[in-house]
Amino acid sequence: MQTKLTEGNPFNIIIRFMLPLLLGNLVQQLYNTCDTILVGKFVGPEALAAVGSTGTIMFLFMGFANGMATGYTILTSQRFGNNDEKGTRVSVTNGVFLCLAMIVIMTILGLTIMRPLLTAMKTPSDIFEDAYTYISTIVIGIFAMMFNCYLSALLRAVGNSKAPLVIMFSSAVLNIGLDLLFIITFNWRVAGAAWATVISQLAAAIGSFVYIVHSVKPLVPKKEDWKTDSKTIRSELSLGVPVALQNAITASGTVVMQSAINSFGTIAVTAVTASNKLQDLLTQGMFTMGQVMSSYVGQNYGKGDTKRIREGIRAAMKIMIVYSIVVGIIIAIILKPGLKLFLESGIDVNIYYPMARINIYENLVCYVFLGMIFVYRSSMQACDRGVRAMSMGLIEFASRVFIGITAIHTGIFYIACAANPLAWVCAGVFGMIMCYRMIDQIERKKSLSL
Repeated sequence: MQTKLTEGNPFNIIIRFMLPLLLGNLVQQLYNTCDTILVGKFVGPEALAAVGSTGTIMFLFMGFANGMATGYTILTSQRFGNNDEKGTRVSVTNGVFLCLAMIVIMTILGLTIMRPLLTAMKTPSDIFEDAYTYISTIVIGIFAMMFNCYLSALLRAVGNSKAPLVIMFSSAVLNIGLDLLFIITFNWRVAGAAWATVISQLAAAIGSFVYIVHSVKPLVPKKEDWKTDSKTIRSELSLGVPVALQNAITASGTVVMQSAINSFGTIAVTAVTASNKLQDLLTQGMFTMGQVMSSYVGQNYGKGDTKRIREGIRAAMKIMIVYSIVVGIIIAIILKPGLKLFLESGIDVNIYYPMARINIYENLVCYVFLGMIFVYRSSMQACDRGVRAMSMGLIEFASRVFIGITAIHTGIFYIACAANPLAWVCAGVFGMIMCYRMIDQIERKKSLSL
């Protein structure tokens, strides 16, 4: 079912659109967490550290792929909001062409640079080969993840958040089943977790494709739509490249931060990996709000309704403030028992808890700024201000690099864990200023043209 996000009370429609997406993202993050739990339980803490040490690289590649896919569909959202049926279909086909090109580039690049990158990140020698096996398998399956991202983003672009939830839940069940089969029965260790992820992502992409063909006619191209359109490709690249670079820049900063964590040894890597998995699960609301605002603002920008964009941004930030407080309290309470999920029976959680607590406590006080990043960045991207939004990524990158290098040189773990919160504060405040300036400029330009 498609939803016009240009009508109705902004607060209510954002909540209704957000909830199915949030459930879907929680399910996806939950099965990613299950990967980690099963690796930690049945392969060992070193394997857990190996998977965790590649998390920033996976974020780099997946962030770039997801950014391109989301950026391409911003044009779809704008044209759908403007009731441009032909333009909507053409944006779909040209997005497919661009996705295919990106898959080839990212697969070749990823397999070429992976070993040097892991070495540059100071990956501990006792987990290096497992880390390489896991992340190289993920790169081989980047095609499945790219199309899953793209097809899900297309559904969000036309206001459909329920179908992705059902598809993602089915994919999660499949992923967990494959984890149990590959890791426990076949004893494929970290490779099993990686292949389970790739196969389940491919299944989700196929599910989205079948659903779109049968139920979402505005997204189903006609025969004459299957040709390159230079204007559409330029528009999609102008939207997709900044979003992808934004994600890649942010991820590059986390690579430096992970290098700093790696320098403290395998125990530190395991502690931060496990605690961050809990954090990633509970902070999915921020990521989800970014998806919501991309579609909400995109449709309203296509319609030219800046007043409604302002109302939506204010509503989104009210939701983020409450969400941040609740999540901070929950993670502080469940952190220690939550760590036990990732460790083999008999391993003393107190070995890992002190470092995990430092990491989480420094982060949770700044969750609201993380929410700000997703709200303001996605709003600017949806208004064709991708370069401006990308500047937020540069702020995050610079903050993480500065803290990461400082931590490596000083050998102070507290400083290493401060990289994320500092980046969130700087980028969140900067994004808020830039976003409202953008809306003022759009309104002035609109008034001058009347």
